Amino acid sequence: MEHPSSTNYEIAQVCLLAGKIMLENGGETYRVEDTMSHVAKAFGIPNSHSFVTPTGIIFSIDGPEQTTRLIRISARSTDLHKVTVVNAISRQISRGELTPSEAHWLLEEIEVAKAGYPTWIKILSAAIASGCFLMMFQGKWSDFLPAFVAGGAGFAFLGYFHRLVPIKFFAEFLASLLIGTMAFLFVSLKLGHDLDIIIIGSVMPLVPGLLITNAVRDLMAGHFVSGVSKGAEAFLTAFAIGAGIAFVLSFYSGEGMMG
Repeated sequence: MEHPSSTNYEIAQVCLLAGKIMLENGGETYRVEDTMSHVAKAFGIPNSHSFVTPTGIIFSIDGPEQTTRLIRISARSTDLHKVTVVNAISRQISRGELTPSEAHWLLEEIEVAKAGYPTWIKILSAAIASGCFLMMFQGKWSDFLPAFVAGGAGFAFLGYFHRLVPIKFFAEFLASLLIGTMAFLFVSLKLGHDLDIIIIGSVMPLVPGLLITNAVRDLMAGHFVSGVSKGAEAFLTAFAIGAGIAFVLSFYSGEGMMG
Protein backbone atom coordinates (compact mmCIF):
# COMPACT_ATOMS: atom_id res chain seq x y z
CA MET A 1 0.00 0.00 0.00
CA GLU A 2 1.33 3.46 -0.93
CA HIS A 3 2.25 5.74 1.93
CA PRO A 4 -0.22 8.65 2.39
CA SER A 5 2.48 11.30 2.26
CA SER A 6 3.65 10.16 -1.18
CA THR A 7 0.02 10.22 -2.38
CA ASN A 8 -0.45 13.75 -1.06
CA TYR A 9 2.79 14.80 -2.72
CA GLU A 10 1.66 13.40 -6.08
CA ILE A 11 -1.75 15.09 -5.80
CA ALA A 12 -0.07 18.39 -4.89
CA GLN A 13 2.16 18.04 -7.95
CA VAL A 14 -0.88 17.55 -10.20
CA CYS A 15 -2.66 20.57 -8.72
CA LEU A 16 0.43 22.77 -9.02
CA LEU A 17 1.13 21.75 -12.59
CA ALA A 18 -2.49 22.40 -13.61
CA GLY A 19 -2.38 25.81 -11.94
CA LYS A 20 1.01 26.64 -13.48
CA ILE A 21 -0.15 25.87 -17.03
CA MET A 22 -3.31 27.93 -16.62
CA LEU A 23 -1.55 30.90 -15.04
CA GLU A 24 1.24 30.94 -17.65
CA ASN A 25 -1.25 30.94 -20.52
CA GLY A 26 -3.72 33.66 -19.52
CA GLY A 27 -5.97 32.01 -16.93
CA GLU A 28 -7.56 34.19 -14.27
CA THR A 29 -6.46 33.81 -10.64
CA TYR A 30 -9.90 32.72 -9.40
CA ARG A 31 -10.10 30.07 -12.16
CA VAL A 32 -6.66 28.70 -11.22
CA GLU A 33 -7.57 28.42 -7.53
CA ASP A 34 -10.96 26.91 -8.33
CA THR A 35 -9.43 24.28 -10.64
CA MET A 36 -6.77 23.30 -8.08
CA SER A 37 -9.42 22.96 -5.37
CA HIS A 38 -11.68 20.78 -7.55
CA VAL A 39 -8.78 18.51 -8.54
CA ALA A 40 -7.74 18.04 -4.91
CA LYS A 41 -11.32 17.23 -3.84
CA ALA A 42 -11.71 14.75 -6.69
CA PHE A 43 -8.61 12.92 -5.44
CA GLY A 44 -10.03 12.72 -1.92
CA ILE A 45 -8.41 15.83 -0.38
CA PRO A 46 -11.27 18.01 0.96
CA ASN A 47 -9.04 20.45 2.86
CA SER A 48 -6.59 22.18 0.55
CA HIS A 49 -5.46 25.78 0.34
CA SER A 50 -3.90 27.75 -2.49
CA PHE A 51 -2.43 31.22 -2.79
CA VAL A 52 -1.99 32.35 -6.38
CA THR A 53 -0.18 35.43 -7.63
CA PRO A 54 1.06 36.20 -11.16
CA THR A 55 4.59 35.20 -10.13
CA GLY A 56 4.00 32.13 -7.99
CA ILE A 57 1.62 29.52 -6.55
CA ILE A 58 1.59 28.14 -3.01
CA PHE A 59 -0.48 24.98 -2.49
CA SER A 60 -1.03 23.24 0.84
CA ILE A 61 -2.85 20.07 1.91
CA ASP A 62 -4.05 19.80 5.52
CA GLY A 63 -3.90 16.62 7.55
CA PRO A 64 -1.52 14.41 9.55
CA GLU A 65 0.90 14.35 6.62
CA GLN A 66 0.70 18.02 5.66
CA THR A 67 2.13 18.87 2.27
CA THR A 68 3.03 22.40 1.18
CA ARG A 69 4.51 23.14 -2.21
CA LEU A 70 5.60 26.32 -3.98
CA ILE A 71 6.07 26.83 -7.70
CA ARG A 72 7.52 29.89 -9.42
CA ILE A 73 5.93 31.48 -12.51
CA SER A 74 8.65 33.18 -14.54
CA ALA A 75 7.03 33.54 -17.98
CA ARG A 76 3.49 34.43 -19.00
CA SER A 77 1.87 34.43 -22.42
CA THR A 78 -1.57 33.89 -23.95
CA ASP A 79 -2.69 30.45 -25.10
CA LEU A 80 -6.30 29.97 -24.04
CA HIS A 81 -6.39 26.57 -25.77
CA LYS A 82 -4.10 25.17 -23.06
CA VAL A 83 -6.37 26.67 -20.39
CA THR A 84 -9.34 24.92 -22.01
CA VAL A 85 -7.52 21.58 -22.18
CA VAL A 86 -6.55 21.79 -18.50
CA ASN A 87 -10.20 22.50 -17.64
CA ALA A 88 -11.18 19.40 -19.64
CA ILE A 89 -8.66 17.27 -17.72
CA SER A 90 -10.00 18.72 -14.46
CA ARG A 91 -13.50 17.57 -15.42
CA GLN A 92 -12.16 14.10 -16.25
CA ILE A 93 -10.55 13.95 -12.82
CA SER A 94 -13.82 15.02 -11.19
CA ARG A 95 -15.58 12.12 -12.96
CA GLY A 96 -12.97 9.70 -11.60
CA GLU A 97 -11.56 8.84 -15.02
CA LEU A 98 -7.91 9.63 -14.22
CA THR A 99 -5.45 8.66 -11.51
CA PRO A 100 -2.95 11.25 -10.17
CA SER A 101 -0.11 9.73 -12.21
CA GLU A 102 -2.20 9.68 -15.42
CA ALA A 103 -3.34 13.26 -14.87
CA HIS A 104 0.24 14.41 -14.22
CA TRP A 105 1.42 12.71 -17.41
CA LEU A 106 -1.30 14.42 -19.48
CA LEU A 107 -0.53 17.80 -17.94
CA GLU A 108 3.18 17.39 -18.68
CA GLU A 109 2.30 16.76 -22.33
CA ILE A 110 0.24 19.96 -22.41
CA GLU A 111 3.03 21.97 -20.76
CA VAL A 112 5.66 21.00 -23.35
CA ALA A 113 3.27 21.23 -26.32
CA LYS A 114 4.03 23.96 -28.79
CA ALA A 115 1.69 26.88 -29.39
CA GLY A 116 -1.45 26.02 -31.30
CA TYR A 117 -0.61 28.28 -34.25
CA PRO A 118 2.70 28.88 -36.02
CA THR A 119 4.34 32.28 -35.79
CA TRP A 120 3.51 33.32 -39.34
CA ILE A 121 -0.22 32.82 -38.73
CA LYS A 122 -0.03 34.98 -35.59
CA ILE A 123 1.77 37.73 -37.53
CA LEU A 124 -0.75 37.54 -40.39
CA SER A 125 -3.63 37.65 -37.91
CA ALA A 126 -2.13 40.71 -36.20
CA ALA A 127 -1.72 42.41 -39.59
CA ILE A 128 -5.34 41.71 -40.59
CA ALA A 129 -6.56 42.82 -37.16
CA SER A 130 -4.64 46.09 -37.54
CA GLY A 131 -6.34 46.83 -40.84
CA CYS A 132 -9.75 45.91 -39.42
CA PHE A 133 -9.23 48.12 -36.37
CA LEU A 134 -8.33 50.97 -38.72
CA MET A 135 -11.66 50.55 -40.49
CA MET A 136 -13.48 50.26 -37.15
CA PHE A 137 -12.03 53.63 -36.15
CA GLN A 138 -13.50 55.08 -39.36
CA GLY A 139 -10.29 55.03 -41.36
CA LYS A 140 -10.15 54.97 -45.14
CA TRP A 141 -9.51 51.96 -47.34
CA SER A 142 -6.46 53.75 -48.74
CA ASP A 143 -4.88 53.43 -45.26
CA PHE A 144 -5.69 49.72 -44.87
CA LEU A 145 -2.42 48.50 -46.43
CA PRO A 146 -0.14 50.78 -44.33
CA ALA A 147 -1.89 49.65 -41.14
CA PHE A 148 -1.73 46.01 -42.32
CA VAL A 149 2.03 46.19 -42.93
CA ALA A 150 2.92 48.29 -39.86
CA GLY A 151 0.77 46.19 -37.51
CA GLY A 152 2.17 42.89 -38.79
CA ALA A 153 5.76 44.14 -38.68
CA GLY A 154 5.31 45.55 -35.17
CA PHE A 155 3.91 42.27 -33.86
CA ALA A 156 6.66 40.26 -35.54
CA PHE A 157 9.42 42.46 -34.17
CA LEU A 158 7.86 42.39 -30.69
CA GLY A 159 8.72 38.70 -30.48
CA TYR A 160 12.16 39.32 -31.99
CA PHE A 161 12.97 42.19 -29.64
CA HIS A 162 11.71 40.18 -26.65
CA ARG A 163 14.23 37.44 -27.46
CA LEU A 164 17.02 40.02 -27.74
CA VAL A 165 15.95 42.06 -24.70
CA PRO A 166 14.41 39.88 -21.96
CA ILE A 167 12.74 42.93 -20.37
CA LYS A 168 9.21 43.08 -21.78
CA PHE A 169 8.88 46.86 -21.37
CA PHE A 170 11.77 47.61 -23.75
CA ALA A 171 10.57 45.08 -26.32
CA GLU A 172 7.14 46.71 -26.38
CA PHE A 173 8.70 50.18 -26.53
CA LEU A 174 10.88 49.22 -29.51
CA ALA A 175 7.97 47.53 -31.31
CA SER A 176 5.76 50.61 -30.94
CA LEU A 177 8.69 52.78 -32.02
CA LEU A 178 8.94 50.72 -35.20
CA ILE A 179 5.18 50.99 -35.82
CA GLY A 180 5.24 54.76 -35.39
CA THR A 181 8.23 55.12 -37.71
CA MET A 182 6.67 52.94 -40.41
CA ALA A 183 3.36 54.81 -40.19
CA PHE A 184 5.14 58.14 -40.55
CA LEU A 185 7.13 56.86 -43.55
CA PHE A 186 3.96 55.62 -45.25
CA VAL A 187 2.35 59.03 -44.83
CA SER A 188 5.52 60.84 -45.95
CA LEU A 189 5.68 58.71 -49.10
CA LYS A 190 1.99 59.45 -49.80
CA LEU A 191 1.13 55.75 -49.38
CA GLY A 192 -1.05 56.63 -46.40
CA HIS A 193 -3.11 59.65 -45.42
CA ASP A 194 -4.29 59.68 -41.80
CA LEU A 195 -1.25 59.17 -39.56
CA ASP A 196 -3.23 59.00 -36.32
CA ILE A 197 -5.66 56.32 -37.47
CA ILE A 198 -2.87 54.22 -39.02
CA ILE A 199 -0.93 54.28 -35.74
CA ILE A 200 -4.01 53.49 -33.63
CA GLY A 201 -4.95 50.53 -35.82
CA SER A 202 -1.38 49.21 -35.95
CA VAL A 203 -0.75 49.22 -32.19
CA MET A 204 -4.00 47.46 -31.28
CA PRO A 205 -2.47 43.93 -31.45
CA LEU A 206 0.03 45.06 -28.78
CA VAL A 207 -2.65 46.40 -26.40
CA PRO A 208 -2.87 44.22 -23.23
CA GLY A 209 -6.58 43.50 -23.46
CA LEU A 210 -6.45 40.11 -21.69
CA LEU A 211 -4.36 41.54 -18.85
CA ILE A 212 -6.81 44.39 -18.28
CA THR A 213 -9.79 42.01 -18.35
CA ASN A 214 -8.15 39.57 -15.91
CA ALA A 215 -7.08 42.40 -13.61
CA VAL A 216 -10.63 43.74 -13.36
CA ARG A 217 -12.06 40.23 -12.93
CA ASP A 218 -9.58 39.39 -10.15
CA LEU A 219 -10.30 42.67 -8.36
CA MET A 220 -14.04 42.00 -8.54
CA ALA A 221 -13.47 38.50 -7.13
CA GLY A 222 -11.47 39.89 -4.19
CA HIS A 223 -8.02 38.80 -5.40
CA PHE A 224 -6.46 42.19 -4.76
CA VAL A 225 -2.79 41.16 -4.96
CA SER A 226 -3.22 39.53 -8.37
CA GLY A 227 -5.60 42.22 -9.62
CA VAL A 228 -3.31 45.11 -8.71
CA SER A 229 -0.18 43.38 -10.05
CA LYS A 230 -1.85 42.48 -13.37
CA GLY A 231 -3.20 46.01 -13.59
CA ALA A 232 0.31 47.38 -13.02
CA GLU A 233 1.67 45.09 -15.75
CA ALA A 234 -1.04 46.25 -18.15
CA PHE A 235 -0.26 49.88 -17.27
CA LEU A 236 3.46 49.36 -18.00
CA THR A 237 2.62 47.78 -21.36
CA ALA A 238 0.31 50.66 -22.25
CA PHE A 239 2.95 53.14 -21.11
CA ALA A 240 5.62 51.43 -23.25
CA ILE A 241 3.37 51.57 -26.32
CA GLY A 242 2.46 55.21 -25.68
CA ALA A 243 6.08 56.20 -25.02
CA GLY A 244 7.28 54.63 -28.27
CA ILE A 245 4.61 56.38 -30.34
CA ALA A 246 5.12 59.69 -28.49
CA PHE A 247 8.86 59.54 -29.17
CA VAL A 248 8.28 59.11 -32.90
CA LEU A 249 5.67 61.87 -33.07
CA SER A 250 7.78 64.33 -31.04
CA PHE A 251 10.90 63.59 -33.08
CA TYR A 252 9.27 63.98 -36.47
CA SER A 253 7.21 66.99 -35.43
CA GLY A 254 10.46 68.60 -34.26
CA GLU A 255 12.04 67.76 -37.61
CA GLY A 256 9.05 69.31 -39.38
CA MET A 257 9.33 72.53 -37.39
CA MET A 258 13.04 72.77 -38.14
CA GLY A 259 12.32 72.17 -41.80
